[in-house]
Amino acid sequence: MFCPSSYSQDHIDSRRAVIDARLAAWRHLVASTGGHAALEEFEPVFFNDLVLVLDSCLLHRDQCTETTDSSVVTEVRVLAASLVNGGRVLADRQLRLHPGHSVLGHRVGEEIALREADFTALAKAFFTELEARYL
Repeated sequence: MFCPSSYSQDHIDSRRAVIDARLAAWRHLVASTGGHAALEEFEPVFFNDLVLVLDSCLLHRDQCTETTDSSVVTEVRVLAASLVNGGRVLADRQLRLHPGHSVLGHRVGEEIALREADFTALAKAFFTELEARYL
């Protein structure tokens, strides 16, 4: 399978547009329901799922080019793997997540329950890093 080590600006822009559309849909939902209490419960479900969408931006990436540092790409990868395996941050022998150097500061064993502000910060840092490291 082809594993790219770089991505075009068009690819990154199209992935950013996918995320922006979902954020806009969320904000429209919140505005149209007047912040209904059910949204409070649904919010972490929605934004946890968006982490999986974010991780899929680099679905077939060459993981050998990823460093073991606490980059936001690493953070997204660890969070995505953790979400599909129970929803608590898992320890990863190859990719270490250092809470003090990560965007969200999660520690191994913590439940992942992202809110809009968490995800927005993570996505912004993710796309900034993509442009810096993978163009």
